[in-house]
Amino acid sequence: MAESSITPLDLGVVFAGGAAGTGIRLLLVSAAPHAWGPLATLGINVLGAFLIGMVLERMAVAAPSAESAARRRLRLLLTTGALGGFTTYSALATDTVQFLTVGEGALAVVYALGTVLLGAAAAFAGVVAGSLLLGRRS
Repeated sequence: MAESSITPLDLGVVFAGGAAGTGIRLLLVSAAPHAWGPLATLGINVLGAFLIGMVLERMAVAAPSAESAARRRLRLLLTTGALGGFTTYSALATDTVQFLTVGEGALAVVYALGTVLLGAAAAFAGVVAGSLLLGRRS
């Protein structure tokens, strides 16, 4: 979907959502035992992908035609901002490199590919859950 021009307010809601999502992720990762770092990142990324799928599906069903400015900002706040900040490609990449530097090449590949595949499956599950919550079957 092509975006119309981005306004300063659009950027502001993305920044605010991103700060909130990143803060929540930091709290969750900090609460996990150090050895669980990669698993915490995996769980956060999969949960975030599920929530993105669910939110986008619910918003699409609620307003299937043209998106209003308010709805667009809500989408930007929740998905691009908050859930984009909550999920983290950089931690996935860092964890993968750390596995590689300690000689765990197979684990690095399984972790990286597994995260991407589980994320895609979770996003699809989120879309299905979002449609079921609205009583619509896709």
